[in-house]
Amino acid sequence: MSLDTLSRSCYSEDHEAFRSTVRRFVAEQLEPHADKWDEDGIVPKEVWPKAGELGILCPTVPEEYGGLGLDFGYNAIIDEEVGYGTDVATGFSLQSDIVANYIIQYGSEEQKKTWLPKMVSGEIVTAIAMTEPGTGSDLQGLRTTAKKDGNHYVINGSKTYITNGQNADLILVCAKTDTEVQPAWKGVSIILVEASREGFKRGRNLDKVGLDAADTSEMFFEDVRVPITNCLGEEGRGFIYLMSELPQERLGIAISAQTAAQRAFDMTVEFTRDRKAFGKSVLDFQNTRFVLADLKAKLQVGWAHLDWCIARHIKHELTPVEASGAKLWHTELQGEVVDKCLQLHGGAGFMNEYPIAKQWRGARVTRIFGGTSEIMKELIGRSL
Repeated sequence: MSLDTLSRSCYSEDHEAFRSTVRRFVAEQLEPHADKWDEDGIVPKEVWPKAGELGILCPTVPEEYGGLGLDFGYNAIIDEEVGYGTDVATGFSLQSDIVANYIIQYGSEEQKKTWLPKMVSGEIVTAIAMTEPGTGSDLQGLRTTAKKDGNHYVINGSKTYITNGQNADLILVCAKTDTEVQPAWKGVSIILVEASREGFKRGRNLDKVGLDAADTSEMFFEDVRVPITNCLGEEGRGFIYLMSELPQERLGIAISAQTAAQRAFDMTVEFTRDRKAFGKSVLDFQNTRFVLADLKAKLQVGWAHLDWCIARHIKHELTPVEASGAKLWHTELQGEVVDKCLQLHGGAGFMNEYPIAKQWRGARVTRIFGGTSEIMKELIGRSL
């Protein structure tokens, strides 16, 4: 079963040639290990260099820093193929769609030369530490501090729900470098922290409802000293950087949600065609056909909208409000699709041995991370 891309409008022949490489990697290197990695609660780090060898990590990184210098469409293809070809939550998109862009856009020349080639090759795994216990999406309410001491910052605080938390070699830590300034967002900076720094500790690999293979962790910083040169961009502009890069993060989530919804739908069509009830195929019941017909129409609209978003983002025209709308619509669609598809599986849908159960569990968080659906509505509403 492969993602149907014949009607797509936002990709070139070069994009589609790259897709075949990603699709083969997913089929050979990810999907066969899905159950084992879910059981382990982590994707082993040795997978990352294999992806790096094929250009599947951080394809937008400029060539002078070891990358391919490609457009975001290549990131989108990776998100689509990983999202459709397997239920494994790899953490690749965090590195490629989010962290790489921060360093490309705001990193010093030294930071770019030090970290980007290793991110491209898969030599290192990265994470970004925003969320804290008790603050959730309120980035202005950060309690983690980075206080100057000579030519160093001393970092204290804790983070939670950090994707790639167990594997990360480099963490972009959002911290208050000024706790007195008002408004509070002006005191937020982003500090690069190597996991080898004394005082840094990883907490639990958190037990989640879904996305079992994703190593989502707590992190603790106790008098962690890093050079002031580890500040990403300008001190005190971290909140502005975060707001500037959120559209790409939210578009990436929308892409993954749409492709996961399509995977659930396609699997359910096959399941209902094969499953018999009252002497005929479940797909032959009018209710089944009507439910699937409704979902198919919504998925069709979703792909058209997603192509519009990707094309606009490649041209650097996608606005924060449009990205918020995409994140809201596609994740809510994913929730609807997986829920109705599970229902059509009957009792089998509630069994973890069937892929739809894993998809249903994994889908729930997409309406939460990257900004909840409620926050997306608030952001869109403010623009009216």
